[in-house]
Parts: sequence; structure tokens; C-alpha cells
Amino acid sequence: MSIFKPVTVVTGASAGIGEALARVFARNGHEVALVARREKEMILLSNELAAACKHKPHVIVADLLRTDAPARIAHELLGRGLEPAFVINNAGFGLHGHAAELDRAEQIAMLDLNVRALTDLSLRWIDGIVKHKGGILNVASVAGFLPGPGMAVYYASKSYVLSFTEALARELEPKGVRVTALCPGPVQTEFQTRAGISGKPTGRLLARTAEEVAQAGYDGLMAGKRLVIPGFGNRVVSFLPRLLPRGMVLRSIERYQRGRGIRPDGWKRRPKP
Repeated sequence: MSIFKPVTVVTGASAGIGEALARVFARNGHEVALVARREKEMILLSNELAAACKHKPHVIVADLLRTDAPARIAHELLGRGLEPAFVINNAGFGLHGHAAELDRAEQIAMLDLNVRALTDLSLRWIDGIVKHKGGILNVASVAGFLPGPGMAVYYASKSYVLSFTEALARELEPKGVRVTALCPGPVQTEFQTRAGISGKPTGRLLARTAEEVAQAGYDGLMAGKRLVIPGFGNRVVSFLPRLLPRGMVLRSIERYQRGRGIRPDGWKRRPKP
């Protein structure tokens, strides 16, 4: 028996899908640790959930772009007597535009967050997750099934998340650990502003709310599903690359990305934060 209390760690928990995931786990009786850079937003969320749920969420301020952030999070949890039983890797961002035109350092930082930090946090507490018969939920994307001209590095990072998560699920299944890749389509959150995406919102066939995506992710993880794609339209999109010529898929994604924000003189650049 562990002397540490099991906790569900949710990264990127200050807004969007991460906030929605924190809410659904808290509503279902999990003791949650919120992890993000923005302390004020997490404190407000923690206080709100404390009044409505079984446990008051813990708040851990961390910038996952720092290579030492996972170790700092682990140290903070240990100091509070907590041990992850579930790890929800939601933190990530995208950049819209041609890879050769976007800032190279920002694109490498995207890989650091979407790939390196997610991998570290997925593997860091395996022993505890096995002990608690818990699980890992990694937020990938329908983009992970596709090549992505117009968001080339982002799509590639989500392909990694999808491949890694499915393989990890297979490896940990004999140990009783659930591992799920959550692959939403378009969700209207701060992601679009961060990525520099404008244009008209995507139609209802593909779009889902953060709350719908979070609930689907929670239900899928608890059911032991390896892959969750919320929405019939998104499931169709994820399957089409198996049927269509690769060149056709590339052209279709390029046209789609152009429709999400382009000027006559080139791709729309991400606004400065």
C-alpha cells in the first residue's frame, strides 16, 4: 500500500480542452492536480471545483517548455504527498503557415512541448500508475492521421503522439494500465489564436466543443479504449487517407489550411503574444 494519495495530473489545465478535462475528472471523484503556466486561471478553477466536487484541485504552476518542468512537477507532487494514478497530457500548441516561413525556434519549441514533455510525463510515473491500475490520456488530433501542409510541424507532432500512445497502450495492457489517444477535430479554443488561425469556423460536422471532447476522452479512457475520435465526421476524416491517393490528401489539406487564414501575399502570420 502506498503512503501517497493517488492524483490525476492534467496539463494545460488553465483553459480549453485541458480545463474541460479537469472538470470532468473532478466531477467523477478524482483528486486533480492542475498544471499550467497561468496561476490565476487555475486558482479560479480550483476554487470553483472545490465548491462543487469531492476534492479541491491542487494548483501547480509550471512551464512545460522548460526541460526541467517534469522533474519540478514530480518534486511538487511528492512534497504534497501525491502520486499520479492518471496522467492527462493535454498541453500543446500549433503554428499556422509554411514551415519555411515560420520562426524555426518556435517550431522547435512546439516539438518540445507536444512531443518531448508529453513523452516524459507519460513515462515518468509508470510504476505508480501500474500500482493504482490507472491510466494515461494523451491529447493527439485528427491531424495525426494526415500530412499537414500549412501546419507541417504541428501535424507531424500529433502523428508522433498518436503512434507513441497506441504502442504504449499495447505495451502496458498486460499490466492493467489504460492508455488512450484522444483525437479531436476542430475545437474552438485559445488554440486558434495561438496558432494564428483566422477564417470561418468549421461546420458542425467536424467541430465539437471542449466539453464534448473532454467527456468522450474520459469515457474512452475509463472504458480502456486505445483510440477516441469524437464525432462521426472526424472518424471519416481519419479513415480517408487509407483510401485516397497521397497527393490528393496533401492538396486537400493545403486548401483547407489556406481557408483558415491567408492574405494575397502569403500565409497569415501568427500575431505576437
